[in-house]
This record gives sequence, C-alpha cells and structure tokens, in this order.
Amino acid sequence: MIIVTIIVVIIVILVVDTIAMYNSFIKLRNNCEEAFSTMDVYMKKRFDLIPNLVETVKGYAAHEKETLEKVIAARNSIQSATTVEEKMARENVLQGTLKSLFAVAEAYPDLKANTNFLDLQDQLKSVEEDIANSRKYYNAVVKQFNTKCETFPSNIVASIFHFERKPMFEVNSAEERQNVEVKF
Repeated sequence: MIIVTIIVVIIVILVVDTIAMYNSFIKLRNNCEEAFSTMDVYMKKRFDLIPNLVETVKGYAAHEKETLEKVIAARNSIQSATTVEEKMARENVLQGTLKSLFAVAEAYPDLKANTNFLDLQDQLKSVEEDIANSRKYYNAVVKQFNTKCETFPSNIVASIFHFERKPMFEVNSAEERQNVEVKF
C-alpha cells in the first residue's frame, strides 16, 4: 500500500510539474509573439515614413537615383516576407539602405537645412531608437524561451509539445556592421 501511494504521489508530482512547464512555455511563447508584434509596429511606422523621406531627398539629390531606388526596393521587399526570419533579414537590409540615404543627405547642405527633411529625419531617428529597444526586448524574451527549450528537464516537455527555438533578431553580415562611407 505504501509503495502504491508513493508511486501515485510521484505520478501526480510529474503531471503537475509537466503542466506547470507547459504553461510557462505558453507564457514565454506569447511574450515572444508580443515582443515581435511590438517591434513590427515600429518597423511599420518606419516603413510609412520612408516614402516621405525619399521624396524630400529626391528634390535635392535627383542624380542619387540608385541610392533612392535601393531604399524603395528594400522597403518594398519587406511586404513579400512570409516568415519571421525573412522579415528580420529584409529589415536589416532596409536599415543598411537608410544609412546610405543619410550619407547622401550629408552631401547636400541645403537638404540638411530643409525643415521637412529635418523633421522626417528626427521622426525616423526616434522610430529607429524604438526599433532598437524593441529588438532588445524581443531578443531578451526569445533568449528566455530558447533557454527553457534547451535546459533539462523542460527540454523534454518542449520536445513532447513541439516548442522549438525562436530566431534572435541579429545583424546578419559584416557589410551591415560597417559604417556607410560618404564619398564626394
């Protein structure tokens, strides 16, 4: 009778622990989704600012057509992203092309003095800071989720219920890590 009671208690403890781990995975997964959605809102805000910024620069730097086209192409490519990983990669490309756009703007003193451009640049700077902060938050909650997926004994529950690692938001290439070179 004592052995049966001990076995039942162990089974109950294992079931309760499994339920607790499962629920914590659900909470962490929801935190990851919320963090990505927050970041996505800021990226959408940046996405909406870009055409105004490009149009303002066009008036001053018409011969910088290639840079402007790259910015628009990078912006438009985000719409066709179907996975989180694709969206992250394309956002990194867009961020790099925006650096090029601002490098072009540095070459035009009249443009740098234009109030519309300055306002748009300030708005974009603010949005970029919000994006950077939301990326930090996203990466922090993804780190928690991934750690739980990989540590024992929660990795067993993760495997049973198909909880898989989530991607971190990273800068992908050495080119994206470099400063934009301004040439006159």
